[in-house]
Amino acid sequence: MSTKERSGCPISLSLELLGDRWTLLIIRDLVFAGKRHFREFLQSDEGISSRTLAERLQTLQDEGILTRSDDPTHGLKAIYRLTEAGIDLLPVLATLGAWGSKYRKADEKLAQVADELAAGGEPALKRMKERLRAEHSPGS
Repeated sequence: MSTKERSGCPISLSLELLGDRWTLLIIRDLVFAGKRHFREFLQSDEGISSRTLAERLQTLQDEGILTRSDDPTHGLKAIYRLTEAGIDLLPVLATLGAWGSKYRKADEKLAQVADELAAGGEPALKRMKERLRAEHSPGS
């Protein structure tokens, strides 16, 4: 996946990195589902291929959205963690979730999470960002 910049427009620059469905779904899984390992991402309902997943994870690492480190409990596994840039995508995910909850036929349980986060406004986002920082720090 190329992230060659075509324009200096902030929206265009963001979409060049985040504009495909898989990238945001990987970040969603890190934020809301607590996934940290390659195999966990493969088990998402959307059915990403292992090749696409590997490419997107590498791009997200290259762009500073997440980090990859060896899992101390299992020599063949890696742990993926969000960086501050990745955590700062929370409002984007929250807004997309609230929009999807309102205008699409979303799963009621998942829509409730999106609606509660949106209803909580900035304080809810701030609390969740703090939680994500704690969960994604290298020692966690």
